[in-house]
This record gives sequence, C-alpha cells and structure tokens, in this order.
Amino acid sequence: MTSTIGILVFDDAEELDFVGPWEVFTMTNEVFTRGGKERPHNVLLVAEKDAPVRCAKAMRVLPDVTMANCPPLDVLLIPGGMGTRREVQNKTLTDWVAKVAASCSWITSVCTGALILTAAGPAKGKRVTTHWGFVASLRERDEAKEVLENVRYVRDGNVVTAAGVSAGIDMALWLIGQIHSPETARMVQRAMEYDPAPPYAAAV
Repeated sequence: MTSTIGILVFDDAEELDFVGPWEVFTMTNEVFTRGGKERPHNVLLVAEKDAPVRCAKAMRVLPDVTMANCPPLDVLLIPGGMGTRREVQNKTLTDWVAKVAASCSWITSVCTGALILTAAGPAKGKRVTTHWGFVASLRERDEAKEVLENVRYVRDGNVVTAAGVSAGIDMALWLIGQIHSPETARMVQRAMEYDPAPPYAAAV
C-alpha cells in the first residue's frame, strides 16, 4: 500500500533541509520500481498557499498541494531555515501541523523545523535536536524535554528530529530503514552515491 509523505515548505525554508529527504524518499520509489515493485511512497510538497515558495537561498518551488487540500499523511517533514522564526507565529500553520501530526505514523523535522514541532505540540515534552547554532535558543523556549547537541538525529516515540541541513538525509535514510528495512535503506544510500567525505575533514 502506498504511503503519503508530506514535506511542508514555506518562504525562507532551507533548501537542503527538504530536498535531501525528498531525494531519499523518491529514490526509494526508484529502487522499488527497478526491482519490479510498485512505488511505495507518494511524496508531496505542501504549502499554505497555492503559489511559488521562495526558499532561503532563492530557490523557488511549487507546492503540490495546499494545507487545505492535503490528503491524509503517513509522514510529515518540516524543514528549518530562517522562515521558521516567522512561521512559528503563524497559527494557521501550527494548528495544521498539530492536526495532521495526530494521525501520522512519523513526524519529523530538520534543523530549526524542530521549533515548529515543539511549538505546535508534536515534539513538546520530547527529546529533540536542531542545528548547533539554535540549540541554546530552543532550550530557552523550554518546550522540549531535552535538546540534544552533537548528534545527527534523535528519535522520541514517533517524532524524529535532525540537526542542521545535511543531517536530514541521514534521518530520512534511517526512516526508510524503519518503514521498510535497513537493507532497503542501504540500497537507497548506494543508489544516491551518498557516502559523505567532506573536504578537509576527510583529507588523508
């Protein structure tokens, strides 16, 4: 049975926060179809309005659906970026997150998307992580049970929060391992040629 993954986008969302997981989820579809199986995921970009979204680094994307006509979701992902500071005050958005999350199997965020998840309720009182530069600020809000640092992602129940930007790829691969199997996640990782070796840090 196909599951529906909704990735929330908004102005000033950090591009790789959602494009990285998008690649993982859609590459999983390709891995399945190459093996003669049906695509397991319907992956959608969700926005408040039916209009182009201008992201943090000026990439513009078109949502597939709006919050008003979004189908039921099995997985919700909220990216970070400077836009989270504004959207956390957007009651329409936070109310939607709280409502949709109640019936999701998995509720996830990347970077400062944890700000929206804690404020909206799904991550309130849970162990979370976020970008290292926002750890202190999230702790000061006193909404999470604990804000961990120096970790790539944290799972507390069905809530999974990832640290900054590229950590969302690690989290999404882990999630595919939970939804399908670790073997499937490794196949997706290989298909993506995802084997990080950053310049300088990986110098030999």
